[in-house]
Amino acid sequence: MPLTLTLTEGVLPKGQEKVAFSRLSEAMLKWHGLKGNQTMTSNVVGSIHVLPRDATFTGMQETPVVFIEWKVPSFAFANREVQIGYFDEATAIVHELSGSRHPKDKVYINVVHAVDGAWNWGGKSLTNAEIGEAIAKG
Repeated sequence: MPLTLTLTEGVLPKGQEKVAFSRLSEAMLKWHGLKGNQTMTSNVVGSIHVLPRDATFTGMQETPVVFIEWKVPSFAFANREVQIGYFDEATAIVHELSGSRHPKDKVYINVVHAVDGAWNWGGKSLTNAEIGEAIAKG
């Protein structure tokens, strides 16, 4: 489940980007009831992109921002309670790690769903049902 964390340089103190990535990932697992599930934990992957201040925008103006984007199977983040809970917690994590300096309204979160069967673990294409079976085994 790739997490792409993109942020403007200086939004978080240097080195806190990795902490943010870890905490955002842990929160995703928690909100899906999968905390401690080894199969899911080992498949939380991703990248951190820190961009210069003149390379991030809102309203077509240079703006310090944070983008949190998950790519997941269509059954993830499908529940409204999970969406609200995770988005609130993720925003709070970034705000806290910024020393309460980064405005919450400049944290943007979205989720992209993969087509059923267009997922890959261990070099094999998996359907949502196959992913569910693997997760159930823990």
